[in-house]
Amino acid sequence: MTVKKLNVLLFAALVSLLGVVAMQVYWVQNAFHLKEEQFNRSVGIAMKTVLNRILELNTDENLRRIALREPCMNEKTNITDVIPPRLLDSLIRTEFKCLKVTKGYEYAVFNKVNKRIVMGNYTHYTKEILQSDFQQSVDALYKPGSYFLSIYFPQKKAGVFMQLFGWMVLSAIFLIAVAMSFWLTIRTVYQQKKWSEMKTDFINNMTHEFKTPISTIGVASEMLLKDEISKDIARTKKYASVILSENLRLQNQVEQVLQSAILEKGDVKLRLKSTDIHKLIHQTVENFQFRINEKKGSLVTSLEAHDYMVVVDRHHIINVLANLIDNAIKYSVNAPSIVVSSTSSKHHVIVRVADEGIGISKEDQKHIFKNLYRVHTGDVHDVKGFGIGLFYVYKILELHGGRIELESEPGKGSVFSMYLPLNHLTTTSDE
Repeated sequence: MTVKKLNVLLFAALVSLLGVVAMQVYWVQNAFHLKEEQFNRSVGIAMKTVLNRILELNTDENLRRIALREPCMNEKTNITDVIPPRLLDSLIRTEFKCLKVTKGYEYAVFNKVNKRIVMGNYTHYTKEILQSDFQQSVDALYKPGSYFLSIYFPQKKAGVFMQLFGWMVLSAIFLIAVAMSFWLTIRTVYQQKKWSEMKTDFINNMTHEFKTPISTIGVASEMLLKDEISKDIARTKKYASVILSENLRLQNQVEQVLQSAILEKGDVKLRLKSTDIHKLIHQTVENFQFRINEKKGSLVTSLEAHDYMVVVDRHHIINVLANLIDNAIKYSVNAPSIVVSSTSSKHHVIVRVADEGIGISKEDQKHIFKNLYRVHTGDVHDVKGFGIGLFYVYKILELHGGRIELESEPGKGSVFSMYLPLNHLTTTSDE
């Protein structure tokens, strides 16, 4: 799939996801408004029920007296005679309990003409009660004046919200899960694409690297088959040495690829021995002096570690040092200027390989130790390799209980610091 098609597909998926989120928010808002309207209707019905119940009780009492031929009650001249405060409070509590509202409201019976409150449980919201949306006339019970039963809910919206809270949380969890899945899918797709490109580059590099020694071996072999060459001992040895050299080079390249696979599986077996790390550094540096001289560069050591005995696999640590120095040479635009130094801390000997090469960007530094990852080299077009050298360095040091750190700035060079645990149990070397 091309990058353009992939981007279009991801954009369509993102738009769809945003559409789902927008619809979910819309339905949640609608559910809130419907729940609020339902609450308002329920409160209105409960208030009417309370007033009807009081009316029924008054009617029942009058009928009872008529049936018993008792004298008529004194004329009720006060609203509290018609609507007993305790009865009103009890009925309101009973009705609201059915609505699962046991607190968080204040009510009052007041005269709408002069705003005089005659009864209720009001404490803090007198003004709000007089202006509440929940009001019912009590004219059916008491006509003199214009009296209303009013109820105010200070936390009405919060109460409605809490009724929907569980569903909203569940909805939010599902939305977050979908969004995270979408993000992880995008991330995985791009990682897979990048990994595919790295594998393609690796195969191309490997084909190119293998092709050169194979071609050289083929040409040298053809030359050896010629009669005039086979009769010339000096020339025969020359072509034989070329074949041997290129064969060794090919073996080293194959070994690198195999080591990468073994390291990823974690099947490396270390042969640990107490070793003088300074001797290994001198040995490795000596092997690179010819290449440095060819490039008219400098490769110097500054070994100041006072405690330098480490328990390591000498073969692998030499390869680690060689990889770091080789990279320092390859990624130097001008004549290489490399310093290999050592210092020691309480628990480690620290070996640094510093160069003045092209440096590594912050973005590349995040991935530099991943398998098959190769840094974009800008104007340096002749850098060859498989992208497994620093992965090898990282894994080998990790297996030794150490670590590798990088400090770099584009255009100013790089410093690779390898930390190896000190061996305080023995101070003798096997060399």
